[in-house]
Amino acid sequence: MISAVLPTYNRAPIAFVKGEGSWLMAEDGSRYLDLGSGIAVNALGHANPALVQALTDQAQKLWHVSNVYTIPEQQKLAEMLVDRTFADTVFFTNSGTEAAELAIKMARKYWSDKGQPDRIQIIAFEGAFHGRSTGAIAAAGSEKMVKGFGPLMPGFTHLKWPTCTADHDAIRAAITDKTAAVMIEPIQGEGGIRPVPDQCLKGLRDLCDQTGALLIFDEVQCGMGRSGKLFAHEWSGISPDIMMVAKGIGGGFPLGAVLATETAASGMVAGTHGSTYGGNPLGCAIGAKVTEIVSDPAFLDAVSAKSAQFRQGLEGLVASHPTVFDSVRGQGLMLGLKCKVPNTDVVKAGYAQHILTVAAADNVLRLLPALNIPEADIAEALRRLDAAATALEQAA
Repeated sequence: MISAVLPTYNRAPIAFVKGEGSWLMAEDGSRYLDLGSGIAVNALGHANPALVQALTDQAQKLWHVSNVYTIPEQQKLAEMLVDRTFADTVFFTNSGTEAAELAIKMARKYWSDKGQPDRIQIIAFEGAFHGRSTGAIAAAGSEKMVKGFGPLMPGFTHLKWPTCTADHDAIRAAITDKTAAVMIEPIQGEGGIRPVPDQCLKGLRDLCDQTGALLIFDEVQCGMGRSGKLFAHEWSGISPDIMMVAKGIGGGFPLGAVLATETAASGMVAGTHGSTYGGNPLGCAIGAKVTEIVSDPAFLDAVSAKSAQFRQGLEGLVASHPTVFDSVRGQGLMLGLKCKVPNTDVVKAGYAQHILTVAAADNVLRLLPALNIPEADIAEALRRLDAAATALEQAA
């Protein structure tokens, strides 16, 4: 039977019916250890009691009214985010893609209102992923995402991922009097779990300060505690002008946001942007509970401790299976295994061991567990990954 769903995904032949913590239950009753978390979305695991309660309490009161009216839950979450970050103002979306669209508009509108409407160029980087809208794929620029979709939104310059002085010299040379902003993920997710070195983020901040270009961080995947800080850029000690957030902020409920300084957002006055569902009471009630939990310093310390445990075990796997794995990369609980065999083979071998992982570019296996994963589940994950690698070696 042909599925009624548009066939744009290469889906695994597994259907899940229930989740609890770091585990998912399939239709046949079998249990899988989830190291993907819906691609970094289920930050607090499946069916987290605190989030279920927040959803239930709000659902019994009010779901949707639209942004024609003041939404108290939206105001509460916005204030929580402003209090905990560099930002002065927040706009709520339903996804990371929508956040990317607004970030692009905000940067260009800023310069238009300053009397420089031709300053529209945005510098982005190879390997980037900012979503699937036409603007977001233009920002990423990869052939895989843009081929066949006609003329792209103009105004993007794509540069090498910044890791050294030569790369920063190229960025400096690319910034002109037409450059509106520099947009980058502090840790690339889809691009292969590639952190930008702290000195590079500091260098980008300096370049933007020198030239007036706005600095946009995409923390859709690496934000909300995943790096061991509330937001990954905090490790470098610098801040952006605009930041995109989604995925983990809703703990599984569709929610995104754009955070910005008052200056960067100055062009976004009444009527310049909107969203029917963005910032609805349901999403914001859940987002407030996620933010309350994840921003607790003790919680973030635990993420770092679990990261150290997990990373040490992964280094052991690399040493034990040198024909399967090459190295470990990443930060916090946003980790990757660079593979020597096709990473999709490792994903499939994991299915046989009832463990779920996510492939990424550069032949990397993404490991994105719930941030509150128990230590016992980390140990079990390492055991199952070891079994998957052994099975691949025996089949070779």
